[in-house]
Amino acid sequence: MFRRYMRLLRVRLRASSLLAMQYQADFLLDGLISVFWMASALVPLFVVFQNAQRQIEGWSFGESLLVIGWFTLLQGILEGAINPSLQGVVEHIRKGTLDFVLLKPADAQFLVSTENFLPWRALNLVAALIIFGYGFHLIGRAPSLPGVAISLVLLGTSVLLLYSLWILTVCAAFYVVKVDNLTYLFSSIFDAARWPASVFRGVLAFVFTFVIPLSVMTTFPAEALLGRLPWTALVWAILGSLLFAFFSRRMWLHSIGRYTSASS
Repeated sequence: MFRRYMRLLRVRLRASSLLAMQYQADFLLDGLISVFWMASALVPLFVVFQNAQRQIEGWSFGESLLVIGWFTLLQGILEGAINPSLQGVVEHIRKGTLDFVLLKPADAQFLVSTENFLPWRALNLVAALIIFGYGFHLIGRAPSLPGVAISLVLLGTSVLLLYSLWILTVCAAFYVVKVDNLTYLFSSIFDAARWPASVFRGVLAFVFTFVIPLSVMTTFPAEALLGRLPWTALVWAILGSLLFAFFSRRMWLHSIGRYTSASS
């Protein structure tokens, strides 16, 4: 079963790559636009840290760049691998074509989640590595191997959280026809993940830790690279991501159970 789904995933990745490169000029233009938006994400940080010796809530400029690096990497995953497919679910529901997906001999959630990819978003990985390198250059040391290993585990939990939150947002399309505003709102809220979690206080700190856990997605991996993330935080991040994944799966199954096609 696992091999079958991996083969299906490879086929869909190849199809998306061929489709994206069908028009080479558009492919290069999309890549350049992607680089521009990645660079623009750094502007607010440079404005805040005009004084190189300044610290914001205990974070130096070099340390904050690690958070930006994780934000850039996750933004690439969100906009290159999660958004394109799941936004198509809304259109399927609206047009009644989700029936054709449900009739296929594979898990419907897997099919709608792997329908389309934007390969030029892989540039975000390159940009994130450059930002990590520059950040550690400013800090004056390299990350430890345990820190890198823990941050990779947290990358998995972050992607799972991001995907689960997006599935929960998409499930709303089964109850209300137009959820475009919700997806835009979620994308806007995700922009807050470029800042260290300690910047936010009060209600925002609670929301960005437990409701929409942006701090778990970018600040925790950055702290792991710096070697100052408590083990308890790692355990809670893993348990929390699994809980979000379980809840989103149950919501998806419940939403599919009450789905009626547009032709019904």
